Amino acid sequence: MRKSRLSQHKQNKLIELFVAGVTARTASELVNVNKNTAAYYFHRLPLLIYQTSLHLEMFEGEIEADESYFGGIRKGKRGRGAAGKVAVFGLLKRNGKVYTVVVPNAQSATLLPIIREKVKPDSIVYTDTYRSYDVLDVSEFSHFRINHSTHFAENHNHINGIENFGNQAKRHLRKFNGIPKAHFELYLKECEWRFNNSEIKSQISILKQLVKDILVWLSSTAPNLIICRLSDTNKLFIPLLTLQVINLLCPISILNILFKS
Repeated sequence: MRKSRLSQHKQNKLIELFVAGVTARTASELVNVNKNTAAYYFHRLPLLIYQTSLHLEMFEGEIEADESYFGGIRKGKRGRGAAGKVAVFGLLKRNGKVYTVVVPNAQSATLLPIIREKVKPDSIVYTDTYRSYDVLDVSEFSHFRINHSTHFAENHNHINGIENFGNQAKRHLRKFNGIPKAHFELYLKECEWRFNNSEIKSQISILKQLVKDILVWLSSTAPNLIICRLSDTNKLFIPLLTLQVINLLCPISILNILFKS
């Protein structure tokens, strides 16, 4: 994160309150820190999670697939086809992890490549009866459908797991009273991470280690970066990956110190 004037105790308390789902404003009062400091921490922690949650292993075995639609409460149509909603496609390995991605639509041409990228051939894929999943009937997967108009489960044939994740995510995000679309995927991956690491103590331990690792990186690597300027543009250039990491994890004040010419 950054070298901070906050004691280690207060930094740890902020991490613990973040994991507990407390808002930044409430956390600032409980820990007795400035609300902007709490907001900084509560924004950077999801960024750390996002950076370490992009590459899950391929799923195999029994997989549930479904789409969810996120957004504010609006009059009119809900679910598929609702205006102004963000469409999210999710895959859940039963008794395992969930993978989510924001999609532009729920058409077969959009969903099938995601399934093929994340699910190993010959796996069993469970879906509802939405027409976009028809292509799975003639694919490399074993496909089972559940007709929600008549029942929600038939022995092993159900998608209750992935639907449960969607409901959990919506409950978690509802407390923010609206999320900018530009930041939605960040919050979505936080929900995914919370689901995949369901033990509270494990979440706290993981975040503390992530913060520790980035502090070590900042103290050992960042000061030694080789910076060069182009005389015609006077712009700062550093390797793309390094730039992404620093932009995400460092405040402007640290950037000014590290890259002062």
